[in-house]
Amino acid sequence: MHVGLVRLHVNRNDRSIVALVMVAHGMVHTYELSIPIFVSIWLREYTTIDLGLSTFAVTTASLGVMVGLGFALFGLGALPGGILVDRIGSKRLIVACLVGMSGSFILLAAAPNLVVVALALVVWGAAASVYHPAGLSLISTGVEERGTGFAYHGIAGNLGIGFGPFLTALLLLFFDWHVVAGVLAIPALVAAVFATRANFEEQAAVAAADGSGGAGDSKASTGVSSFGEFVSESKALFAGGFALVFAIVMFSGLYYRGVTTFLPDLIGSVIGIEPVAVATLLPAALAPGSAASSPTLNVELFVYAGLLTVGVAGQYVGGKLTDRIPTERGLVVGFTALAVVAVAFLPVASLGVVPLLAICALLGFFLFSVQPFYQATVAEYTPAGLRGLSYGFTYLGVFGVGALGGAIAGYILDVADSTTLFFVLAGFAAVAALLGVTLLRNRPSPA
Repeated sequence: MHVGLVRLHVNRNDRSIVALVMVAHGMVHTYELSIPIFVSIWLREYTTIDLGLSTFAVTTASLGVMVGLGFALFGLGALPGGILVDRIGSKRLIVACLVGMSGSFILLAAAPNLVVVALALVVWGAAASVYHPAGLSLISTGVEERGTGFAYHGIAGNLGIGFGPFLTALLLLFFDWHVVAGVLAIPALVAAVFATRANFEEQAAVAAADGSGGAGDSKASTGVSSFGEFVSESKALFAGGFALVFAIVMFSGLYYRGVTTFLPDLIGSVIGIEPVAVATLLPAALAPGSAASSPTLNVELFVYAGLLTVGVAGQYVGGKLTDRIPTERGLVVGFTALAVVAVAFLPVASLGVVPLLAICALLGFFLFSVQPFYQATVAEYTPAGLRGLSYGFTYLGVFGVGALGGAIAGYILDVADSTTLFFVLAGFAAVAALLGVTLLRNRPSPA
């Protein structure tokens, strides 16, 4: 009877944690991947960025740098966020993240120019940056079935990744982008209310593993308490296999941000998908005016949203496989596939609609299937008490260093062409795969 009650409590705890991180993760990526939809509009709507003392022309390069500021903070803030997780716990940071993201999109809705747009994106990046170390640390220390927890966490993220761009593109058919940004601010605020009501034990899995009845690893409840300790613990992390994992996630971030920032514009302009008048898709009785006056459907935005939605399958498969195969092997296979997809993307996409959708589906699947593998690999190579710090470093690499991918992509598109961009992306994935091979061969003992 006692065992049954404990098991019921653990299951309820797991469910509460997974429900919270699924909602929050979905929100983070809803906003993150809706931003490239707005980028394609800003490229057409604005011609200059006025900083007062100087003015810059709006190009893929300048806009890539501007958007990259917010995305960079999304990653750079992960490290202090990870330190805070180990000190004050995950729940408070997740609530603050949701409230901050809602506020940033309210600011975006009121933005009169690209300078305020950049400020709103910086606010979003700062707020969103604490989520991944908080959410992933919470799964790794609070959920007993960690691999399954990562899988459902990833699925929710990809639902947000697909739903955010889809909803944004749909709303843009009928409303100005400022109005759409304001509407998008509402879900995060609702999610924040839900988060404040969540009830669970953050260290349940650690306590169950060591039989401490709640104490767990001494570091699990205290984290890093001084700068000197931060330096010493960081050195300890990077002295082992985590250094290779960190290098892998940096190249993963460069690929991810490099391919997603301008992908809607690439699909539309390079591959040649033309906007379609909504009136031509409806019966004459339902059509809103003539084809010339009706709203236009930017097909590339929905192809982009569909590509990201396919990532749900990738996240689920990757998450389940982390419990069945060495995570290092999964990294090698996943990044090798991404290198191949990058090289093949434009030649295959140019063959027609069906090949375009097929290569987009493959990109979406493998782009997100590698994420559960590196998330689980981090957990294997780091102690539970420094899990927040380790995930802080991880997402510093993925989204901080990775933010350079958007600026690199914008620069390449400005001075070269899309073919060059995809070959550079293939290089990022190839380096990550080689680093994965090194990690697989050495296989240092997990902490």
